[in-house]
Amino acid sequence: MFCGRPAAGMMSTKAFTLVSAVEREVLMGDKERVNIECVECCGKNLYVGTSDGFICHFLLEEKALPAGTATFTATKQLHKHLGFKKPVSELRAASALNRLLVLCDNSITLVNMLSLEPVPSGARIKGAIALALNENPVSGDPFCVEVCIISVKRRTIQVFMVYEDRVQIIREVSTPEQPLAVAVDGHFLCLALTTQYIILNYNTGASQDLFPYCSEEKHPIVKRIGRQEFLLAGPGGLGMFATVAGISQRAPVHWSENVIGAAICFPYVIALDQDFITVHSMLDQQQKQTLPFKEGHILQDFEGRVIVATSKGVYILVPLPLEKQIQDLLASRRVEEALVLAKGARRNIPKEKFQVMYRRILQQAGFIQFAQLQFLEAKELFRSGQLDVRELISLYPFLLPTCSSFTRSHPPLHEYADLNQLTQGDQEKVAKCKRFLMSYLNEVRSTEVANGYKEDIDTALLKLYAEADHDSLLDLLVTENSCLLTDSASWLEKHKKYFALGLLYHYNNQDTAAVQLWVDIVNGEIQDSTRADLYEYIVDFLTYSSDQALVWKYANWVLQKSEEVGVQVFTKRPLDVQQENSFNPDDILSCLQKYPKALVKYLEHLVIDRRLQKEEYHTHLAVLYLDMVLQHQPSTSSKDAEVIETQAKLRRLLQKSDLYRVHFLMERVQGSALPMESAILHGKLEEHSKALHILVHELKDFSAAQDYCLWRSEGRDPPYRQQLFHTLLTMYLSPGPSTPELTVAAVDLLNQHAREFDAAQVLQLLPGSWSVQLLCPFLAGAVRDSIHTRRTTQVALGLAKSENLIYKCDKMKLKGSSVRLSDKKLCQMCHNPFREPVFVRYPNGGLVHTHCAASRHKNPSSPSPGTRT
Repeated sequence: MFCGRPAAGMMSTKAFTLVSAVEREVLMGDKERVNIECVECCGKNLYVGTSDGFICHFLLEEKALPAGTATFTATKQLHKHLGFKKPVSELRAASALNRLLVLCDNSITLVNMLSLEPVPSGARIKGAIALALNENPVSGDPFCVEVCIISVKRRTIQVFMVYEDRVQIIREVSTPEQPLAVAVDGHFLCLALTTQYIILNYNTGASQDLFPYCSEEKHPIVKRIGRQEFLLAGPGGLGMFATVAGISQRAPVHWSENVIGAAICFPYVIALDQDFITVHSMLDQQQKQTLPFKEGHILQDFEGRVIVATSKGVYILVPLPLEKQIQDLLASRRVEEALVLAKGARRNIPKEKFQVMYRRILQQAGFIQFAQLQFLEAKELFRSGQLDVRELISLYPFLLPTCSSFTRSHPPLHEYADLNQLTQGDQEKVAKCKRFLMSYLNEVRSTEVANGYKEDIDTALLKLYAEADHDSLLDLLVTENSCLLTDSASWLEKHKKYFALGLLYHYNNQDTAAVQLWVDIVNGEIQDSTRADLYEYIVDFLTYSSDQALVWKYANWVLQKSEEVGVQVFTKRPLDVQQENSFNPDDILSCLQKYPKALVKYLEHLVIDRRLQKEEYHTHLAVLYLDMVLQHQPSTSSKDAEVIETQAKLRRLLQKSDLYRVHFLMERVQGSALPMESAILHGKLEEHSKALHILVHELKDFSAAQDYCLWRSEGRDPPYRQQLFHTLLTMYLSPGPSTPELTVAAVDLLNQHAREFDAAQVLQLLPGSWSVQLLCPFLAGAVRDSIHTRRTTQVALGLAKSENLIYKCDKMKLKGSSVRLSDKKLCQMCHNPFREPVFVRYPNGGLVHTHCAASRHKNPSSPSPGTRT
């Protein structure tokens, strides 16, 4: 690294190495008073103009060094005196013409690039102070070059076309002030005048002022750096960029106040003053390097080669390869500068090569930010650089699967062996790094980044979740994943995540191993508090399992734990699972014989939920209900809620089911003090008098008697319903000792169900002592129904009479018209003639044989002459 003046607030970068190109002895020998005035370089050809009127031609040989620099050897080819006693002011090579333009004593001479002899025609341009070649010519002629000169005539610029052996002036332009320096691009001239810089279009004459400067205090610099863009020495030690439109598209660079020369070697601007060469970035405008260089007075760039010279020697600034510069910046942890430089290098590197290089740089930068715990920045760099995420996982010990074939990138993207080295054993930093990796892997596992190595990513993520006791461990295992079974299982077992291990087994179609593991947790053989409701979870798991062998294996276990919950394995199975892999109900019932509560629940499922129409199931369930009720019969005075509920279920089953064995249950109920159940069973046997007798005289439950009539008459015809209600009324009014309760029940029955009775029959049954007021609702309803019936009948009769009248009218109309029949008339159905005067006439006038009409009515598909006979 060259020492010298550092950039303010910036770390130094080694972008160039200063190498000697032509030693003084090779150039001048023993002529101590001779100085270098100008240089020109074209390919390997180096030309030097001296103060005593000589042009020296050297051949440069470059030798690259492993460190990225180079050495140069200059071999002198020729030297030639121009015949003037004045210094050679400027040299410009026109390689397309094999000509060298030499400015000496205000005259531009054309000489051969190899022999240095003037052209035979003696063509030259006189009266020139300075010259510039147009590197963006407007003529389009490949056999000429465009040259712009500052003329000795005051405030005048001239434009020439230079050919192999002749010159031709094409334009002369006046300027507002005396021009001191010029650069040209197309039709545009960038001029340094006495007090300001301007842009002048010599084709249209239009000009654009740029900014002022003082030529007495500052050496003007005007340099074309690209298409329609120039670099100028501005006020305040600024290198200003300007386009032909008079605007700046780049921020200025800060250089010395006393700059005497500038050159471009993208992405750098190089400036020369009396003591130093400074290197500035065009990308971030920062000074990157300072090289001490005394007595320098020439700094020029030639097709990417930067040459600097003193009055006695010529040197070359050899740029270090951009990749090495970037790597040096990364090694110094200067990530932002490295990325800026890498982006700027795009224009100098082929697209595919640049993309590979830039991705690697982004990845390296990401690891630098990661090592500094700048996780957001690191994540963005990893994404942009399309990092193989296994590079990151490999930093964490034991996270990659043992079977992974991954090897780290070579050369390596970072300098760390593992996370412990990176964090120097700081556990807080280790925890932060692990949290970052969890987040990053979770984000990339479902993107293209994971393609090809999802197993490595998901296995690493599982290990991180298990180690951190993270809630997302279960989410990972119950969704689609690529966790490797062997690695993941041993890791989960190591961290005592047995429930999660069961989920892993299930995902890998090892349900038996999964359930056994969970059963061991519930039994207390191994400890895992992940789920407090693990027993219910196992029941639910078996419920939705299509593996019959697995369900049967653990059926007794779940039932022993809880009959009510365990039976759900059979009762809550989805219908589609039942249909595809159905269990035989009889097998289940055999299994449940040892579990009475579960047996009842399963039979309820078959009878009530699935509505299976099988007598055995209905009878079995009714018997179980009956047994449960009878078991608690001695303690009738203090029946608990469960018995009451069971009895209610028994009654509902007896009422709604028509499949159980009624006589069998009747035998069980008799003498068991279950009058309501007996009444229901009598009703099933159509023994209504016995049923109502129990309800009315034994239970004295009159509302139940009314409900019985409604229940048994549901869906039956009106006479059956009426007969049932009359039976109940008769029972209320039967001869014998009368009680007020029966009288009230009879009145309520009549008043509430008046429509169910024949009023005439009821009036014959009622005692004569009953008042009209007592039966007012019944009588009013009976009268209303009678009137309604009579009126409805009258309406129906009237409609029938009207329809009959219409038919009579139609018949009279038909009889009023004559029908002509002859042996030439054809039947419209069989198309045969009539043989006798017997026919059928249709409303449309069609005539058919009687037997044809009869056959049509028997066979409706036969053709018809009309729609109505």
